[in-house]
Parts: sequence; C-alpha cells; structure tokens
Amino acid sequence: MEIQAPKGTKDILPQDAYKWQYVEGILREVSKAFGVREIRTPIFEHTELFLRGVGETTDIVQKEMYTFKDKGDRSITLKPEGTAPSVRAFIENRLFNEAQPTKLYYIIPCFRYENVQKGRLRQFHQYGIEMFGSKEPSMDAEVISLAMEALKRLGLKSLSLNINNLGCPKCRPKYNEALKSYLQENYDDLCDVCKTRFEKNPMRILDCKEKSCNKITKNAPIILDYICDECNDHFTEVKKYLDALNIKYKIDPGIVRGLDYYTKTIFEILNEDFTVCGGGRYDKLIEEIGGPEMPAVGFGMGLERLIMTLEQEGIEIPNEGYIDLYIGSRGDKAKMEAFILAKKLRELGIKTEINHMGRSVKAEMKYANKIGALYTTILGDDELENNTLKLKRMSDGEQFEASLNNIESIKNVLK
Repeated sequence: MEIQAPKGTKDILPQDAYKWQYVEGILREVSKAFGVREIRTPIFEHTELFLRGVGETTDIVQKEMYTFKDKGDRSITLKPEGTAPSVRAFIENRLFNEAQPTKLYYIIPCFRYENVQKGRLRQFHQYGIEMFGSKEPSMDAEVISLAMEALKRLGLKSLSLNINNLGCPKCRPKYNEALKSYLQENYDDLCDVCKTRFEKNPMRILDCKEKSCNKITKNAPIILDYICDECNDHFTEVKKYLDALNIKYKIDPGIVRGLDYYTKTIFEILNEDFTVCGGGRYDKLIEEIGGPEMPAVGFGMGLERLIMTLEQEGIEIPNEGYIDLYIGSRGDKAKMEAFILAKKLRELGIKTEINHMGRSVKAEMKYANKIGALYTTILGDDELENNTLKLKRMSDGEQFEASLNNIESIKNVLK
C-alpha cells in the first residue's frame, strides 16, 4: 500500500520552495532592520511549559497539542507556538542578565491537532517576534510597525489593524466578575469546554468558536470599560505612537486572542477579512515560567496563510530561476570537460547543470528549456579545439562567444 503524508501535513515541492525562500528572506531582512536577532529552539518541549505558558483553558492546550510520553516516561509536546519556548530559552540561558531589550525572531514549524482547512494545517510554519525587557508603549508600537512593514514589503496593500487592551492582573478580576455575571444567565447553553472555563478563565469563552457561545457573548461587557488608569494610559500612548507613524488602526473590543498570557495591548492585522498576523503584550509570562519579573511583547504570523494570501492577491513572488547555464556535450572527452567546467562555474556562484542522463543534443535542449535554464551551450570537439563556447540566451535566441579557457569571460556573458 502506498504510504502518504499524515493528514494535515503538506510537502513543499521544489517548484514551490522558491516562494517560501523569498518570503522568509524578506522577513529576515525586516527583522534585521529592526535590530532583531534569530533564535532557534527545540521542536519539542516538556508539556508543562505549555500548560503554564499558553494556559490550561486555551483551545491549544485543551484540544490541539501533540503530547506523548518519551522512553523516560516524561510528557513531551511538539511545540504548538513559538513564544513559550522562546521565553524558556530566555530564562534558561539567563539572557535577562544582558543589556535589554532582547529582540528575537524565529521561523519554525508548529504542530496543532485541529480541523484541516485551506491555509490551516496540523503542521504549519510560523514567523514570530518576541521583544523582552521594555514596558514602554513605544515597544508595542514598534512590534506592530515591524509586522506592518514586513507585510507591506511583501506587497500586501489592503491591510487593516485592529487593536484592543485586555487589562492587567489588577483590573481584570473586576471585569471577570462582570463577565461571569452576564454569562450566568445563559450558563446552561454554553458548550462543555466553556463551562469548564467559566470559573477558571471566563474571558476565554469570548474566544470560543462554537456558534452557540458566539451568540451568547455577542453583547457581553467590554473590557475597555473596566481597565485601570495604568492600562488606559498605556493604551493611549500606544495609539499616539501609531499615530506618529501614520499607522491607521481601529479599536476592536472583541479581540481577545487565543492565548492566556496576553496583558494590555493586543492586535490583529487583516488583509481584507483574513487575519494574517496577531500578537500583543504579555508582561507576566516570563515570571510565570520561572524567570524574573520582566515585560514582553510580540506576535506570530502563519506562513501558509501568508503565502496563500499573496497568491490570492495576485502578488507575483520573484523566481530567480533554477539554472543559469546548461552545458550539453557530444562525446566522452567533451562530457568530462563539461563536468570540470561546471565545477569552476559553480565556484563562481553560477548555477550550472550538465547532462547526466545520456540524452541526445535535441533532448538536452528540451530539458534545458524545461528546467528554465537562462543560457545553454553545447561542448564538442570543435569547441575543445578552438577553446571557444557559443552561449545561447534562451529568452531570445541571441548567441554570445566566450573563451573556454577564460572563466571570467563566460561569467561576464551570464551576468
């Protein structure tokens, strides 16, 4: 029986890989422009990290994590998101002792057992930013600015930014009581999962995907009516910084995000009606996982969804081409010389391919065209005797001569 990829996973084939390389390249460039450095964490972590970091009442922990026991009977989880592992690494490697802020980015695979749909897989890839050490509203605005810059540089134009403030541990209990009071009347109509959330974390009910719960929470109290002066002042300053950068935004009290660790600022960036980025501030997470009291803010961006959005918008992703020069050959001596010439050209950074299949010259040209070679040449007895190559530009058929003994002359034609 043919073995197929597990449900919810997808092969990225060579003809599509260039899209990923291009998008990842832009994201890395923008990260560097903001002084953000890359971090790479293990693909799996101790399950406790996500219980404490992501939150026991979230959909991720309750329904979606890939958790298993290893041979040492330890509970291990494939990482469902990138923030908690980055915080764990920040604490374990004592990066909090270095000059702050610490600015990190990652491009990682993540794993969630959820319903498979277009743009949503069980193994997906995430670009994330985490900035530790600053409680200043300017840092919130910088994180948002970085996300907007990355999306705009990729060519997305129909972007909208929605922001909200989730309060802090000082003001959220008051809101939770108001929310529980509102939900109490319809408690019996809540889904079973939300009934468990009612006492532990009623705000998580606002993020439920069940239609029955959505109907109940439609007119729920708004947290912005309950935030304390400190949170309100912080939110006001964030908006001032966004105004200074001419970043337009809409205040959306309905945003709560799907993770328990958020405090104060949260945001979502949409292209049309499709969310392509989400994040916010999480000032208590580092302390919750065992580190010092230290503020933080960041975001996550799903790459499958992002690439799908670029394609839907008709944004052409540049393809540099697979091969610069295809060298065909006639005869054993010419084949060996082509093999040696290809090595020299590759050392100069010229993408070169030769005949490994014993094809005829006609078949070689068909193959060169199929792989998108920009130039082709045929090496035979005459070329070896005269030390010359005729390079054919495939786009228009124009031919150029170069010296077989002068690699730079060949390189100059191919520029």
